[in-house]
Amino acid sequence: MTRLCLLSSVALAFTLTLSHGADWPRFRGPNGTGAVEGPLPSMDPAKPLWKTKLPGKGAGSPIVVGGKVYLQTAAADGKTRALVCVSVATGKIEWEKELPGDKGKTHAKNSLASGTPACDGTQIYCSWWDGSAVTLGAYDLTGKQVWQASLGSYVSQHGPGFSPMVHDGLVFVNVDDDQHAELVAFDIKTGEKKWFATRKHVRACYSTPFLLERTGKPAELILGTTTAVTSYEPKTGKVNWEHVVAWPKEGMPLRVIGHPVYAAGLLVLYSGDGSGARYMAAIDPDKKTPAKVWDLRKDTPYVPCVLVKGDKLFWIGDKGLATCAEAKTGKTVWAERVFEKSDVSASPVMVGDQIVMISEAGEIAVVKADKTFEEPAKVALKERVFASPAVADGRVFVRGDTHLFCFGK
Repeated sequence: MTRLCLLSSVALAFTLTLSHGADWPRFRGPNGTGAVEGPLPSMDPAKPLWKTKLPGKGAGSPIVVGGKVYLQTAAADGKTRALVCVSVATGKIEWEKELPGDKGKTHAKNSLASGTPACDGTQIYCSWWDGSAVTLGAYDLTGKQVWQASLGSYVSQHGPGFSPMVHDGLVFVNVDDDQHAELVAFDIKTGEKKWFATRKHVRACYSTPFLLERTGKPAELILGTTTAVTSYEPKTGKVNWEHVVAWPKEGMPLRVIGHPVYAAGLLVLYSGDGSGARYMAAIDPDKKTPAKVWDLRKDTPYVPCVLVKGDKLFWIGDKGLATCAEAKTGKTVWAERVFEKSDVSASPVMVGDQIVMISEAGEIAVVKADKTFEEPAKVALKERVFASPAVADGRVFVRGDTHLFCFGK
């Protein structure tokens, strides 16, 4: 049930509008939800607000803070990495901060700059891989380095791709490769390591922690990887609880790329593998011993992240199958093919009740987050897309293979 049509900006203009001035400060935006309220602007590829050619290559997503777009790139020869600042108003590159690097082996769909920065409005935090080791760097808003901390060697068959997040004076990074795994917290002012939690490793995971805040309960830092979903006390790293993932006997442990989502009182973890194996499980964190409530073993996403709207889960699978499911039970409400001829690496974003999905071929589809599927309108960006888009300042920012596109007024 798909149709490809190049629509005018009028036809793609939706009735909702974004809250202007809102930031998108980390991978997947505010607290990693991938969702904001407001009107979705027109996304006519023929009429972007601006289109800027980017230096180097990268699959990391852009962030938007204080009227600036920040993203990471790597030179084509692998000899340098760079943090790039772009003006939201004009699309002009305002500055670049270069760092030394080297070539390294990555998955064909990965890059040497696949991390997404995080920003607290005062400093920008970036994870870097120089081809052998990883570091975490803090920069002021002019690109000047404030501090840099070593994260050790990094070995993964797919290369790097993890991203930091910031909360209450600490920046957190999940360093999980094929040989070791740990969650580390650094002081944002000094770069001092405040705490770290060693985790069991099986396969490299790229999930970013997020903050779980519930009425009447202290905030929890949640991290999900191949081995476990764990709740930490953000300030100290103390473990509140942990659910060890029990993999189906007929399968193998799978890789976690997107972080768990919280919906209908459950934490939903999803994972996959290049073989096509998939696994999604919902965990009840309020049980005396957090326990699995339901699981799914096909047609769930591996690379793209999951969205939550009310008591429903929405996702786009790596092969283009869009799905709405009940968060409480995992029962499919609808599942429809959105992209026929291209895989999907970019995570969808939700503006109001409109979900923007982008294929690797650069097709953009807008699907309504509703219990009833409506055949989406589509447009063709005509540039490959692997990075997840950002939404801020009443605009949508899409990083293509060579350009950064801005749609909006």
